[in-house]
Amino acid sequence: MPFARLATATTPTCHIGLGLAAVGRPGYINLGRDHDLGEDRSVDTLRTRTHELLDAAYAQGVRYFDAARSYGRSEEFLAGWLNTRSDIGDVVVGSKWGYTYTADWRTDAEAHEIKDHSLATYERQRAESAELLGDRLDLYQIHSVTPDSPALTDKELHAKLAEAAAQGLTVGFSTSGPAQADAIRTALAVTVDGEPLFRTVQATYNVLETSAGPALAEAHDAGLTVIVKEGMANGRLADPHAPDAVRAIAEEAGLGSDAVALALVLRQPWAGVVLSGAATAVQLSSNLHAAVVDLDDEQQSRLDALVEEPVAYWERRGQLPWH
Repeated sequence: MPFARLATATTPTCHIGLGLAAVGRPGYINLGRDHDLGEDRSVDTLRTRTHELLDAAYAQGVRYFDAARSYGRSEEFLAGWLNTRSDIGDVVVGSKWGYTYTADWRTDAEAHEIKDHSLATYERQRAESAELLGDRLDLYQIHSVTPDSPALTDKELHAKLAEAAAQGLTVGFSTSGPAQADAIRTALAVTVDGEPLFRTVQATYNVLETSAGPALAEAHDAGLTVIVKEGMANGRLADPHAPDAVRAIAEEAGLGSDAVALALVLRQPWAGVVLSGAATAVQLSSNLHAAVVDLDDEQQSRLDALVEEPVAYWERRGQLPWH
């Protein structure tokens, strides 16, 4: 299992990964993108930014990088960086299939991505990922599984995924929506020839949305590596948007609200890797300070009071505009 490589890492930031959703394409739903990216979002500009972020992340101890077929050119950018850093052999690379990027490098597209968890989509996108990342791809995840996803019941797809796993690729899934816990528990029961199919789960968990926590603990106990995405709630937990309680605790710690928000996730005993979705090197460095934030019980209680009902949280997320 490629994540075993992370167990040998000793830097404080080894459990923080870099997700490329925010820089692999010009449009995304994160708050503050106009400030973070500016007007020039050409392919070359975002490629350069992505490479700078990857350099900065690696230099500061980050060893997991996360892309997806639907994150614009994220796989292409990551593959280009890996090709220029052939001396690096201690990173773990993950990507995802199941969404097709359809925005054609526009921020005002009617549809930015289209979801399809069919076997045909898997085979097409697996070939596309392989062409770019080759044997550097360690982990391939089904993108945004929900309880009604056909990927949870398609036996032919399961057989193909198990075949890829037998050849050395780690197979995982990510979840989305208010029923994440149900999707996780259903996925944990998926087997091929009596063996569990999935070895990793990637889910949303943050100060505002904690409903997947018990199911993620179960996944961890079952031997899966847990990857946490959207720890910043798409920018809602970063300055200047963070709730007053988060900003107050950040002031007490002498750090940014983002570090406090990510520290809460790192504190969970089941969290294997927590993703930074930084769009700038300054944001990345601030995010990485989460590794040294020591929340006390009183601060934890103040953060616990901010939890939203899952349906309300996901409704608000669904209303965030693509910038």
